[in-house]
Amino acid sequence: MNSLSNSQAWRLLVVSLPTSAATARMRLWRGVKALGAAALRDGVYLLPDLPGLQDALQALAADAAGEDGRVWVLSVYATDMEQESSYRALFDRTSDYATWTQELATARAAIGDADEAELLRLARRYARSLEAIRRIDYFPDAASRRADAHWRDFHGAIDRLLSPGEPQGARGSTPRRDPGQYQGRHWATRRHLWVDRVASAWLILRHIDPHATFLWLEDVRDCPADALGFDFDGATFTHIGDRVTFEVLVSSFGLDEDRALSRIGQMVHALDVGGIPVAEASGFEAVLAGARERLSDDTALLDEIGRVLDSLYAHFARPRLR
Repeated sequence: MNSLSNSQAWRLLVVSLPTSAATARMRLWRGVKALGAAALRDGVYLLPDLPGLQDALQALAADAAGEDGRVWVLSVYATDMEQESSYRALFDRTSDYATWTQELATARAAIGDADEAELLRLARRYARSLEAIRRIDYFPDAASRRADAHWRDFHGAIDRLLSPGEPQGARGSTPRRDPGQYQGRHWATRRHLWVDRVASAWLILRHIDPHATFLWLEDVRDCPADALGFDFDGATFTHIGDRVTFEVLVSSFGLDEDRALSRIGQMVHALDVGGIPVAEASGFEAVLAGARERLSDDTALLDEIGRVLDSLYAHFARPRLR
């Protein structure tokens, strides 16, 4: 019986496998390690009782049972606050974050000499390794927040190298715009398009102003007075708060209910400023980087990547399978 009114429920996986089941033992070890389970002793593993973990634990139990193992999955509670604290301490990821942060700092110091391909590789590598820690950080605390801050700094430094002049998030709200007032307009942004700018230009053409024309600026100070600037400081449409320009445009023109645009926005956000990883992001980034190597003309780049975004839009718009 739970003796603590607000105690975390826990799951205990107890497994005894035959001596001959070496392969099954290795699968079990890999499985509990992937879940971040705490090994209390050989064959006894503790995890917090969370919805996302129950099916995974049952799958490990079923696999072990299928190898003639003896398996129990038990619900347990701490008997007092001291034991509760000791359980939670088993899942303290402070040292994992510290190791990651030290490695990130070493990489951060050397990025000035890296080429574009290496910068992208580093960004993907450290995003994946941070996400691997987050997945098993069941009780995030100050260490998690510090790691997030280091990641934002690192990602921002890479963005500034890949895309000089990246805007800072402005304060304020996003006013709703009348699409009828934004037809056949001139739109301007920084040349040498990268993730947020190329996606925003595609969004403008496909969903806001199909007769738009674009100016690719060497210097944003040369933006014509009659042009609608986007994705640079002081532009009509740029980062607001933690939202990137693509997300600001979606909200400004009342496109928030479009699920496919929302998914593309999540991808652009993850690539532009970091955040929750999106499965399709690394592939899109690789295609864009390759296209940018091949095409020096931003209009041609928009045309090619626009077709990629058309395909992603169709993919994200598909009805979800139940």
